[in-house]
Amino acid sequence: MSHNRKVSIIGLGYVGLPAAVAFAKYGRVIGFDINQQRIQALQAGHDHTHEVDNIALQQADVLFTTDPTQLKQADFHIIAVPTPVDEQKHPDLLPVLKASKTVGQQLKRGDIVVYESTVYPGATEETCVPVLERESGLRCGVDFSVGYSPERINPGDKVHTFTNIMKVVSGFDTDTLEIVAQVYGSVVTAGVYRAASIKIAEAAKVVENTQRDVNIALINELSMIFNRLGIDTHDVLKAAGTKWNFLPFTPGLVGGHCIGVDPYYLDHKARQVGYKPQIIPASRLLNDSMGVFIAEQALQHLERLGSIVQASIVTVLGISFKENVPDLRNTRVIDIIHTLQQHGVIVQVYDPFVDATEAQHELGITLCKAEDLKKSACVILAVAHQDFLKQGWAWLSSLLEDKRSLVVDVKGVLPRETIPPNIQLWRL
Repeated sequence: MSHNRKVSIIGLGYVGLPAAVAFAKYGRVIGFDINQQRIQALQAGHDHTHEVDNIALQQADVLFTTDPTQLKQADFHIIAVPTPVDEQKHPDLLPVLKASKTVGQQLKRGDIVVYESTVYPGATEETCVPVLERESGLRCGVDFSVGYSPERINPGDKVHTFTNIMKVVSGFDTDTLEIVAQVYGSVVTAGVYRAASIKIAEAAKVVENTQRDVNIALINELSMIFNRLGIDTHDVLKAAGTKWNFLPFTPGLVGGHCIGVDPYYLDHKARQVGYKPQIIPASRLLNDSMGVFIAEQALQHLERLGSIVQASIVTVLGISFKENVPDLRNTRVIDIIHTLQQHGVIVQVYDPFVDATEAQHELGITLCKAEDLKKSACVILAVAHQDFLKQGWAWLSSLLEDKRSLVVDVKGVLPRETIPPNIQLWRL
C-alpha cells in the first residue's frame, strides 16, 4: 500500500520509536517527545531501550524534537505514550490526555489522529476526542478524524517487530479506516486487520494481554500446588504438553507495561458498566503475589540448609521486568527484594542491562557491579538475561559461598543435568 500522508509520532519509547523509524523509510517523520534527554540521545543516534539499533536510528529520516509546533508539518498523528495505572490500580490516562492536548493545539482540518496507547473500550471517542476538539476548536468527523491501532510491541523481541506483526486498525468512519489502513499497510509487511469499530480495536488490545495474564495465573497457582506436592512444575508441563492442544504457558513473575497493567483497564470499564469481574482481578492478585512467594521459598530453603537468615547475603540476578531488556516498568523482582529485606537478609542486585541511575531513582535500588559482588548463601536468577545463561553453572558457583548453597531459578531455564553437587536448586 502507499499513501500521501505526513506522519508524526508522539511518544518515542518502546512503541513509538520503532514506528517512527519504520515510517521514516518512506518519508520524513516528526518524532515528538517531552523528554529532552531522550530527544538528545536519539539525535545523537542512541536508543537506550535497544529496540532500534544505532545504525538504523542514525540513518532514519526523523526530526526528533520537543517542540510541539513541529507537529503542524504532519497530518497523520500517532499517539504512542504510556497508559499506566495509579497506586490504587486504576487507569491513569493523564499521559494520553496530555498528548491529546498537545496534538489538539496543533491540529488542522483534514488531520487524522491515531491512538496506539492501551486504553479501555470507549476511551478514544469518549475521553480523548473531547480534548482534541476543545484544544483545536475543530469537530471530529467534520474537520478531523481519529482512529485506533493497538500497539503490539514485545520489548526485546527481535523476531516479532513493528513491521512483521499483523496490525489491527480502526477508524471513526469508513473513509478514515481506509486511510489508516493504507498508512499502516505501507510499512507493516504482515498486513492490516480492519476492526469493525474503534471500541472493538480497543477491546481486542486489552483482551490479548488479559488472556495471557489469566493463563499465567493458572500456571502460577499450579506451581504453588506442585511445590507442596514435591513435584517439579516444568516436568509436569512438559508431560502435559505432549497433548496437541495444550497451551504452552510457564510460571513466573508478571510485570511490565502490558500483561501486568492492561487487565486493570478492562476491570475498570467492566465495573463502570455495572459488572464485577471475578477471574480478571483474581488473576492479577495471584500474579502480583508471586514475588513474595518466591522470596519466602528461598528463605525456607536457606533455613533448611542451616543458614542464619538474618546474616545471609542473597544475590539477585536481574531486576528488569523481563529478560534482555533494560525496562524497569512494573518489575515484580522488587517484591522478591523487599520481602527478603523485611526478613533481615542482605540483598545485592546485579543487572548489566539496567541503568544504575534509573534503578536508584525509580526503585531505590543500588545496583552492584559484577566485580563487587560478595559471595552469598543464595543466588536468585530472577531475570533470565542471555548474558547470565551463557556463563552457566561455573559462574553461578563462583558467586556462592564454599558450602551447600541455594540457587533459585525463577524461570526454570538452568540445565539440571549439570548442576554442581554443592548446589541445591529450587524453581517455580
